[in-house]
Amino acid sequence: MDGQNANRTGKPYVAIVAGNAVERSQLASGLLSFYRFAEYSDISPALAGFRARTPRLALVTEELAASNGFDFVRMLRLDPKLAIVPVVMLVAEDDKATRGRVIQCGADDQLVLPYTRKTLLMTISRLLNGRVERHWQKLHPVQRQALTGTMELFNGIADGISNGEPILYRSVSDACEPLVEAVSGNDFKGILLGVRDHDNYSFVHSMRVATYLALFGFNLNLPKNEQVLLASGGLLHDVGKMSIPHEVLNKAGRLNAAEFEVMKGHVTSSVAYLRACPDLPKGIVSIAEQHHEKLDGTGYPHGIAGNQLNRLGRIASIIDVFSALTDRRVYKAPMEPETALKLMVDQMASHLDMRLLGLFRQMLLDATTDRLEPGAVNKNGTNI
Repeated sequence: MDGQNANRTGKPYVAIVAGNAVERSQLASGLLSFYRFAEYSDISPALAGFRARTPRLALVTEELAASNGFDFVRMLRLDPKLAIVPVVMLVAEDDKATRGRVIQCGADDQLVLPYTRKTLLMTISRLLNGRVERHWQKLHPVQRQALTGTMELFNGIADGISNGEPILYRSVSDACEPLVEAVSGNDFKGILLGVRDHDNYSFVHSMRVATYLALFGFNLNLPKNEQVLLASGGLLHDVGKMSIPHEVLNKAGRLNAAEFEVMKGHVTSSVAYLRACPDLPKGIVSIAEQHHEKLDGTGYPHGIAGNQLNRLGRIASIIDVFSALTDRRVYKAPMEPETALKLMVDQMASHLDMRLLGLFRQMLLDATTDRLEPGAVNKNGTNI
């Protein structure tokens, strides 16, 4: 049915335009759990649906019910509102003539049948992220530098892990310095908004954790180099997730026991990689190693409790939980910050340091009202 399944929340919205019901079903199955989607069989209902609610991306087959997909894409490109929608053409042949038609109609990419689900998802994600990253060019220079620099670093880490190459702290700190500068100038909200619609969840979560850790350090009046260390620890705290299978990392439902064990292994993998990087400060490793530990000893990987958790680990665990609750994931919409903080206070008193959580909440309030100026005395009189 045209337009079905478009109302679920928490996932990017993708449109399927395919004349063949079997092809629509196959595409819908590929998107399920990762994206919201609507299905259309021909040009007229698709155009009406797109104008009522513009999708983030469109998947279009060559043959529609009474026309063809190439004509539909040409119509999109002539519509001022719809011209920016990225389009992937699904084609039967990868020959010169077909590639020419894909380019001439204005589509952004093509997938040749038969395609794997992994290829489909990677193509969608790449195009969605490309649009988000192009928007970064419109941001203030410090915000743009923070986003582009950390994104480049993040992609480089993935390659380094695959090749067994360590990362240098200078590279990490250079990428994080614009983020710290944005935080100190109360110019970081554009960074959080800039990653909100990015389709690389691991990058989004790590960037948000890095931003909040930098905010924590700034509000506690720590030296700039320590603020950079905190931001670097946030950016690197989950690098082990780069080796977690995609279907586990992005599973829409609850993880089973075996999958949860695989997921927990990301901490051990993160620590092993970071310790093999000879010049990384120990604080970065502490953040990675302890951000899933809990005060009552029920966390992982070591089950340490109380005073065994250092201050960096306690702060990181608070920010990791807050970020996870307020992140957009494939299986949930983001939780409102105040709702997340209330849940953390009401349900996690045995897990989290409530004093530090209170400071974090006040810092978020300060960030939305009158921010402390660099060098000011923290009103809470607290030091790490």
